[in-house]
Formats: sequence, C-alpha cells, structure tokens
Amino acid sequence: MSETRTPAGRALHAGDAPVLVFDSGVGGVSVARAIRAALPGLPILYYADLAAFPYGDWDPAALTHHCVGLVRELVATHCPRALVIACNTASTLILPPLRAVLDIPVVGTVPAIKPAAQLTRSGVVAVLATPGTVRREYTFDLIERFASEVAVTLVGSRGLARLAEERLRGGVVSREALLAEIRPCFVEKAGRRTDVVVLACTHYPLLLPELREVAPWPVTWIDPAPAIARRLADVLDLVPGGSQAEISGPAAPERDRILCSNDTDLSHLLALIGESPETCDAGLARHV
Repeated sequence: MSETRTPAGRALHAGDAPVLVFDSGVGGVSVARAIRAALPGLPILYYADLAAFPYGDWDPAALTHHCVGLVRELVATHCPRALVIACNTASTLILPPLRAVLDIPVVGTVPAIKPAAQLTRSGVVAVLATPGTVRREYTFDLIERFASEVAVTLVGSRGLARLAEERLRGGVVSREALLAEIRPCFVEKAGRRTDVVVLACTHYPLLLPELREVAPWPVTWIDPAPAIARRLADVLDLVPGGSQAEISGPAAPERDRILCSNDTDLSHLLALIGESPETCDAGLARHV
C-alpha cells in the first residue's frame, strides 16, 4: 500500500497559519511559551491529548498508531505552517513516520543528552524522563553518540508529569512527593556526583522552582524548550525575537487557540503561553 502525504493546505503561507504544538497534556506549555518569547508574531495552536494521557505507559506500537493518525487529522483540519511535537515520549517514536507523510516542517523534542555531556564538570549526569523515554533505543543511541565518556543515570519517573498537571490545576504538590521522584537522579560515584539533570519531559520544567528547592544539592537543570523554539525559527527561516512584521496579521496572542481531546477546559493556559518563563514560574496558580 502506498503512503499518501498530508498537505498543509492553502493556509500554509498565510499570515494566520499557526504552529501546531502537540503534547499528551499541559507539559507542552513550557515549549509554547518559549516559542512565544522567541517568535512573538507566530500564532500557536496548542493540542493537549488528555484523553490518552499519560503517553509514558503506552505500548510503543499502539502509541505510534494513535499519534500519527491524530496528528495527520489535526494537520489536515487546521493547516498549520509547522508542527512541534512537544513530548519526548512521542518524539522518540513518531518523528520519522510523521516526516514521511507531512509536507510541513516537523520539530521534535528529544532528551538533551549532548548539551548535558558538554556542560558537566563532574562527568556524572542524569536524564529525568518518563518510563517510556528511558526504555527507547533512541535514548540509548543519543548516549552512545554524545555521552559515551560520561556516566549517565536514566531515571524513569512515573509520577512527575501527573504532579505537573496537578500544579497547573491549582493543586498543592508536596515536597516529599517531588523529592521521591527526583532522588534517583542524584548519584555520588568515587567522589564525583551528579551536576547536570536533563528534564526529558516537557511537563517537568513547569515544576522547576520546586525541583530546585527540594534537590539534595544544586545542579544545572536543562530545559529543552528554548532550543526547540530556536530550531522552529530556523526551519521557518525566521529570526528569534524578530519584529511582528515578519508574520502578517493581528498580534499573535489574540490568535492563539487551545484544543483538548477530552472535555477539559484549558482556556486558562492561554495566559501562561503569553507570559515569560520567569513570570509564568512565579505565578502559575494565579491562572487556575
């Protein structure tokens, strides 16, 4: 059976064509706000697949089938100019099949292992991810290619993404629960200890202020969102921080939209996308 490619439609080059940011839940907000900061004139269509959350426990073949079908439908319906998969777990599986069938740029989110290997001074780093991501061959390949001389601890958290979702709903996240999820990242070996932690799930940066507070010792936390925004700017041939004139139409935030695969009301997230990461971190509960 031959593959058919899904076109972006006539709106691809129109001023109102958004970038589609796709995630299993609200974690991709950390990516969407980085895109907004870097490309203020670019409208964002955010899709949260909460009906299927969390992706980390899915069978790989089933998740690939689900996500590829859903994303193709979204692209055909909404005609985005580009697609950002704001989910590490999904990206490690679906980037090749999506790029094979879509006629728009596809930007993924993969564990920032190369930057971690470059930043570490102790030679001991941790990758904090979902159970699915830490099992992927894609992750092992990144370690072999970019961190073969570094001691890498892979930590598959089962609860941290849910804690981030709870925080965005205005819930209280206990320090004990957070510490239990991140403690395996903090390793001491032969007088050396972890000094870099890769946040390999887009939910996790939403908890970064709390993670810094409960960490057993100070480390460098790598949030992939700014790099994703820069990559998007590159594939769209836009200048990060450029003027609104680069993209025609009304101010982008007025055209932002959020869709969800169940009936959850996520309208409050529009305010978070428009805020700077620093402001957003300081005042998440204000919007829920």
